[in-house]
Amino acid sequence: MKALVTGASGFLGGHIVDACVRAGDDVRVLVRPGSDLSHLRTVPGVEFAYGDLRDAAALRRATQGIDVVHHSAARVTDRGTRAQFHDENVAGTARLLSAARSAGARRLVFISSPSALMAVRGGDRLDIAEDEPFPARHLNLYSETKAAAERLVLAADRTDFTTVALRPRAVWGPRDHSGFMPRLIAKMAAGSLPDLSGGRPVYASLCYCDNAADAAVRAARADGVGGRAYFIADEEPVEIWSTLALLAERFGATPPTRQVSATLLRALAFTADTIWKLPPLARHSSPPLSRYTLALLTRSATYDTSAARRDLASPVVDHDTGMARLEAWVDSIGGVGEFIRKVQ
Repeated sequence: MKALVTGASGFLGGHIVDACVRAGDDVRVLVRPGSDLSHLRTVPGVEFAYGDLRDAAALRRATQGIDVVHHSAARVTDRGTRAQFHDENVAGTARLLSAARSAGARRLVFISSPSALMAVRGGDRLDIAEDEPFPARHLNLYSETKAAAERLVLAADRTDFTTVALRPRAVWGPRDHSGFMPRLIAKMAAGSLPDLSGGRPVYASLCYCDNAADAAVRAARADGVGGRAYFIADEEPVEIWSTLALLAERFGATPPTRQVSATLLRALAFTADTIWKLPPLARHSSPPLSRYTLALLTRSATYDTSAARRDLASPVVDHDTGMARLEAWVDSIGGVGEFIRKVQ
């Protein structure tokens, strides 16, 4: 099978490349020339195509001769204007779909996100399944545009062009320098992460990188998945604040203990989100606190993954094994300082 991976220079995209190679695929990657390609250059047989989702001509070239597209590229941060999020996450996905169909690709696996279901207002959501509807109002531009892109992808499913969406939750593991885990460890190392639990447990589904990448490879081959979305997560959810305390212990940081008023934090997050809608700020920086970040740390969110276990497979790596691999990788790159260097 000839596979194209977008977002291959990113954390999850790089692991999808590895999983495709392990499965025997010939792999082409769509990357920007200025991206960090150090890992990809170590993967045997990888073919490079240069461009991005805004360049229709580059997409046409990249999809030639491809059987399956793994679409992992996206704007994922709090930084960006509405136009930037729409162009990269929605219009970019539409361009890729068009190019892939025209080139004769047989399948597209879209890396979506449970964030596509995050509403402006909401509380704990436990064991929700794929029939959960999209909210009327999304929490932020990332959530809104991932939902819009997922709709486009699933609506494009045909008998000769299978489309499927995967929703991995909070992907973590080796080679992540800028995701949620290094960011939170950096804050704990600086002593700047307060305890936002309010004295109650907050549960979350997480997804180890190899579990997400393995699901993508299986979705590229599975029957009966066309036009469907799947939650992808580790076998068991975790309690966020006790997990953070364990991470602090593992990586020499300070566990969160300082209590902060939830009402004050919500007000600060709302104010920051409002101010950061201004294009000059939105283009160049992320808000210091957002309602999205606050929701991830204070709302329980776990997902029923029985559909993925039935149609794809159970997770291949358990939490303890994944954590041991993460620790070994951190040691191999020189320690926690290098792990969190990019987010300090």
